[in-house]
Amino acid sequence: MMTFNIFDITGEYATDSDSGQEVYEHIHPQLLESQPVVLDFSGVEVFASPFFNFAIGQLLSDILPEHLNTLLKIENLSPNGDSVLRRVIENAKHYYSDPQHRQAVDTVLEKYATSC
Repeated sequence: MMTFNIFDITGEYATDSDSGQEVYEHIHPQLLESQPVVLDFSGVEVFASPFFNFAIGQLLSDILPEHLNTLLKIENLSPNGDSVLRRVIENAKHYYSDPQHRQAVDTVLEKYATSC
């Protein structure tokens, strides 16, 4: 079982998409090979959706939620971090399982990106 100390990647702020993408790139290949992974959040104090969207949410694009639940273990995550993570996972499940929802979200995000 491979363990990743998130503090080593993000410091005490697990908030940005770049750090989330870095975590994803470390764990995604392991999970695709059905290798268990532990994410240890010791020392991480602040959490935001962009981090979890990139680190964990996008895993659901090609890993079934039930399979992910058996392979990915989260340790030492604060109640606030757990709340953010649960919301991201629910949103990702909906996004990846409902093509109409995904298209609607993508359309809104494209419009937002072009207006900025």
